[in-house]
Amino acid sequence: MTEVRPTAAASASLWERDEEVAAIAQAIDTLCADRSSPGSLLVLRGEAGLGKTALLAETRRIAERRGCTVWSARGGETLRSVPFNVVRQLLQPALVSMLPEEAREYLGDWYDIAGPALGITEPGARHADPQGVCEGLIAAVRRLARRDWPLVLLIDDAHWADQETLHWLAGFVERLADLSVLVVVARRPGEISGTSARHLDAVTAAADRPCTTLAALTPAATAGLTRATLGENADAAFCREVWAVTGGNPYETVELLAKVQDSELEPVEAHAGELRALNRSARGGGLVARLEQLGIDATRFAWAAAILGSDITVDLVARLATLDHDDAVRCAELLRAARILTAPDPSTGRTGPADLEFVHPLIATAVYNSIPDALRRAMHGIAARIVTDSGRGAAAAARHLLEVHPDDDEELVGQLRDAAREHLAVGAPDAARRCLERALEEPPRPEVHAHVLHELGRATFLTAPARTIGHLRAALGMPGLDGEERVDAVVRLSQALLHNDQMEEAVRTVETEAARLGTGPAHLRLRAVQFMWEGIHAGEATSPDRSERLAELAATCTGRDNSERALLILRGFDAMMRGENAEEVAELCDRALVNGRLAPGLGWTDAEWGVELMLASAYAYTDRLDRAESLYNEALRAYETAGWSGGHLVLAHAYVGLAHRRRGRLTAAEASLRESLDLAERVGRGLPLYWTATCNLVDTLLARGHVDEAWAVAERHGFAPPYPSTIVLPDPRSVRGRLLLAVGRTEEGVNELEAAEKAAAARGHHNPVHVFWASDLARALAAEDPARAARLAVDVRRQAERFGTDTAIGEALRVAAALETGQRAVRLAAQAVGYLESSPCQYEHAAARVEYGILARSRDDLERGLALARSCGADGLVERARAELGTGAGPVPSR
Repeated sequence: MTEVRPTAAASASLWERDEEVAAIAQAIDTLCADRSSPGSLLVLRGEAGLGKTALLAETRRIAERRGCTVWSARGGETLRSVPFNVVRQLLQPALVSMLPEEAREYLGDWYDIAGPALGITEPGARHADPQGVCEGLIAAVRRLARRDWPLVLLIDDAHWADQETLHWLAGFVERLADLSVLVVVARRPGEISGTSARHLDAVTAAADRPCTTLAALTPAATAGLTRATLGENADAAFCREVWAVTGGNPYETVELLAKVQDSELEPVEAHAGELRALNRSARGGGLVARLEQLGIDATRFAWAAAILGSDITVDLVARLATLDHDDAVRCAELLRAARILTAPDPSTGRTGPADLEFVHPLIATAVYNSIPDALRRAMHGIAARIVTDSGRGAAAAARHLLEVHPDDDEELVGQLRDAAREHLAVGAPDAARRCLERALEEPPRPEVHAHVLHELGRATFLTAPARTIGHLRAALGMPGLDGEERVDAVVRLSQALLHNDQMEEAVRTVETEAARLGTGPAHLRLRAVQFMWEGIHAGEATSPDRSERLAELAATCTGRDNSERALLILRGFDAMMRGENAEEVAELCDRALVNGRLAPGLGWTDAEWGVELMLASAYAYTDRLDRAESLYNEALRAYETAGWSGGHLVLAHAYVGLAHRRRGRLTAAEASLRESLDLAERVGRGLPLYWTATCNLVDTLLARGHVDEAWAVAERHGFAPPYPSTIVLPDPRSVRGRLLLAVGRTEEGVNELEAAEKAAAARGHHNPVHVFWASDLARALAAEDPARAARLAVDVRRQAERFGTDTAIGEALRVAAALETGQRAVRLAAQAVGYLESSPCQYEHAAARVEYGILARSRDDLERGLALARSCGADGLVERARAELGTGAGPVPSR
């Protein structure tokens, strides 16, 4: 028990909390010791009334005494549907002290991304990426924390925080190791489920020490508190009954003792039997009965306050409860005297307009639940009107609109749709979903119904593609969707099917709709989408004449609009994959650009298409690496600036890594690809982007000669059959086969490469640089089946010459040289060096130079190969060159 007893009943929740207070003080001391101190997280868990709020208040007191900046926020049971509610509360002290230009300077590129979620700038017209907004909020606190160190963040009733705040908090606490901030979170066990529960559990799991679970007061502490409140003459039997009645719950104990004082009950054993009746009046039905005794006006005032939930002002409550000002002031005084409402605690630092708040969340819950259902719904409707009339917008009114009884109200449907648009614009798709689902309950008018379903499908696209499929199918089956909106719904449906691994159905969906339309821009757009899905599908289900049909359609395109430009890109990518002439591939891609750049609407953050990576990859595999690198780096900048993290950033880093790999900058490639794979782990295993990151990292490690590490990465990240249904660059079967050969599992490697041969043939993919199975298989079969190896080498050479790049031809000549002996091998190796010297792919040039030096016994070429290998970071080639140099006359060059 606390040695120095609290002097007032209000501090009852600190009784028997020495250990918790000591842990808090220690965390604050660590924070204040050094600006470079790592951040930390404490989680306080306990049932209602056990003193979590009192411990947060004590945290504030200790922190402010040590000179800390303290920001605080609190979840609300009726406010969980308000996106970013708690994080906005948390940042208010910092934001209200800044001018808009100051806030923009502090947040930099994140201002337009996180600003709308924080309510400091108007949202744009486009849907914000939720993960990007989350990253922006993390960056906002990170930057503000540097200014306001030492910073302490307090979050009370986190179990009632909105989902968007919990998403941010779960991401933020992961970054505390490099950010000097103390976060203290108070929560109840249970209370929530689903996505919010997962986020909150992730927060709890990230705490520096085991979650502190608060216990009830012991009988001895309850007796001490009773005597501190009622006087030392309170006898033991009375004190024991206080504990028995309250179960040692500090809040209930304080309330019960206040009732004892109000009733002037003497604290002796003879009156102990009256405690249970007094306790009932402080909770549940007893509280409601006590409220009713204050009169109908006071009851209506309390109901209106419970409906508002936060920012409770006398004027606002008066409007909602239909009371004049003087009656409202009188009711507020009655409710304060009855310990139902109280003035907000100024020490919390919150800056809202509130005059009042409930004494405890338990009271707010009891009052809210006591409102008759029909009246509660009606009052929410009035509250929504008040909020709307005040000019705060549909999104602010949405939490009330969600509670209104369905009544075929056309205006309500319109308000909910407006709110959904605002929610999507700030990165809160789940909040938008709730609004649109509620709009469907109204229900909408027949001519509007399909539009609401379409909007709902768009709202659920990022979080629940399977639900999107149902919504959009229903919308397309109704009258009302026409023109561009219908085409958009079809394209969205196909995208959702693709994300749900229903590739064939995605293709059929756009194909069927395209057939329904006559010629024109909409038909062309759908055909382009159809070819796009077929182009990224790795299976064998697409029609065999697809490439011919795509070539015919692209031949009619001049690049006058984005549908035509997309078709040219798709045709260029398909031609690259098929190994057609690289000059023609590049010419098709060039025609899709506007003044050498992606056209507006085809950019990296434009959601309508998604062909940019195909364009960049077509350049990457046709030796136009300057263009490819420029596009990949542009993607990375665009995603980071727009706050698009998650899968977008995974692919951006992966393809930047691919560009480094093609250039021969293997060390830089490995760094980018490891960053990509780290991000991919957060997004989710098994997705195509996860395969892209893993496949490229394995390929890069093999090029570096780090075979054991490549195998470890493959094992750790599941780089093995079955393969994804979408195209991955480079071909994962070819990379897996190369890996198996490198670790000495030759038979398995040959089988894998033969499987790659079959898959490539089915798709017509004959680009020997992207699908390099034949080169490795020829080498693997050289001793066992030289005739087949020779045929494979001839095929590689033929395909390379058809494709026509220096890299492809040089690589084919390397294969041919590896299968020959004597002077023929030397001549072929010299020709390979000649081609690869002109190629932008420096690793392949280094390998060819080393191989030629070995065959020709040319120390000069070995040394040049060694220098190139070092510049590439190709440790395996370095060791091979040094070994060969070591067998000849003269010293081996040093590193």
